[in-house]
Amino acid sequence: MKVLKTLLTLMLVVGVLGGTAYAGGRYLRDGGQRTVASSSDLPGGPHAAQPSSPSSSPTSPSTPSSTPTQRPDHARRVLEPGARGAKVRDLQQRLFQLAWLPETTTGVYDAATVAAVKGFQSKHGLRRTGVLDVLTWQQLQGLTTTPAHDAMFNVLHAGTPLFQAGDHGHDVRAIQARLRQIAWYFGDVTGTYDDQTVAAVRGFQAKRVIPVTGVVDQRTLDRLVAMTQDPTKAELHNKLPSPGKLDPRCLTGRAMCIDKTSRTLRWVVDGRVLQTLDARFGSTLNDTPTREGLFHVYLKDADHVSHLYGSSMPYSMFFSGGQAVHYSSDFATVGYNGASHGCVNIRDYDGIRWLFSQVRVGDKVVVYWS
Repeated sequence: MKVLKTLLTLMLVVGVLGGTAYAGGRYLRDGGQRTVASSSDLPGGPHAAQPSSPSSSPTSPSTPSSTPTQRPDHARRVLEPGARGAKVRDLQQRLFQLAWLPETTTGVYDAATVAAVKGFQSKHGLRRTGVLDVLTWQQLQGLTTTPAHDAMFNVLHAGTPLFQAGDHGHDVRAIQARLRQIAWYFGDVTGTYDDQTVAAVRGFQAKRVIPVTGVVDQRTLDRLVAMTQDPTKAELHNKLPSPGKLDPRCLTGRAMCIDKTSRTLRWVVDGRVLQTLDARFGSTLNDTPTREGLFHVYLKDADHVSHLYGSSMPYSMFFSGGQAVHYSSDFATVGYNGASHGCVNIRDYDGIRWLFSQVRVGDKVVVYWS
């Protein structure tokens, strides 16, 4: 009996211990699950209102956003080559204000406009594309004023007269001397605004698409000054200096004798000067000077176009690498206000055409200071 009682007591203890162990295991298991639950599993959590996407959802995690990616400013285009219309005229007028294009507009985003935009971009540290992007347009607008309608559409009005028929004095003398530099005035410099001066001014204005009045207004004066150099005392008083002394290397054979001092090119055959032309040289500011020394013509190309700058170089006669003697429309337009990238620019079209017909490959080219 005593043994049976002991066995019953032992079974009771084992049962209590087993139940306690089972209950403890359930508690730990359930508690562990609650510990790792995320806030999204709780009512009112940040993701509670969003059902999880089923695997059959048409939008996969790799699908790009439906919002289009905007180009950066340097790639967003405002105008590009080939465009036409009033906005192109606006662009061209603003480029004119900064001396990148002539005053008259075409309304066509042509090669000249592309070259002007490239020049502006390069000068102001922008990407040199020739395309008017947002950054270029913003910079251009900041440096210019909004063009008037008449200016955009080439309706030019004569300005207030500064000098006109009957005027006298030093300023008139300077105008006559400048006109003579570019072959519009052929008489003596007198300081009197006479009929010959009126005719010269009218011709100059007509050539530059300025209202033809024969009266010098600010537009006429600005264009004349840009195309010429300050007259010397000799020029103002009809004591025109001859070009400097010929370099000894020019005195034999056939030579283009190019004098940087007098800014002339002389075509010399056996010591005899057959032609003299005004010349313009490379820029020392941009580190593109015209080389000096004795060279020889190694290539002639009547219709050459620069591979580097895309500009036309009619009647090119190459003498040193990429440097050549050639006609320059820019020299004809703005005179000594500009410079080349090392070439010898000639502004007399008929003169350079004749010279091109005379010069042979192998002829000497002498570039020097007299």
